[in-house]
Amino acid sequence: MATFQLELVSPEKLLLSRPVDMAVLPAAEGEMGVLPGHAPMIVALRGGTITVTENGQVTDRLFVAGGFAEITPERCTVLADEATPVASLSRATAEARIREAEAAYTAATTEPEEKREAAMARLLSARAMLQAAEAA
Repeated sequence: MATFQLELVSPEKLLLSRPVDMAVLPAAEGEMGVLPGHAPMIVALRGGTITVTENGQVTDRLFVAGGFAEITPERCTVLADEATPVASLSRATAEARIREAEAAYTAATTEPEEKREAAMARLLSARAMLQAAEAA
């Protein structure tokens, strides 16, 4: 089966770099599957889970808090704001992030639209983290 190179980079380190069959990314516009030979593009990522498939099996599930992905026919490079293996997520940590993000969103009601949107993105990412933690 054909493969492409998947690289997942967080601010701390390179988390993954290997040939894979498919990756499903949490793109800002919705879930997006990437296969070998994909059309070139750059997409924004929202908080969610990247699912990696090798030899017909899901091998990795990683939560990303947002970021960007650069896709070419031979490679997909994910630049994540934060990335954590789903198995390492904590429900308590996710719930604490939701509380903090809700408070920040409430406080941003009088702020400019960009700040309100950033606060909402943070809240949605925290909710996605809780959902991923519960599914693990």
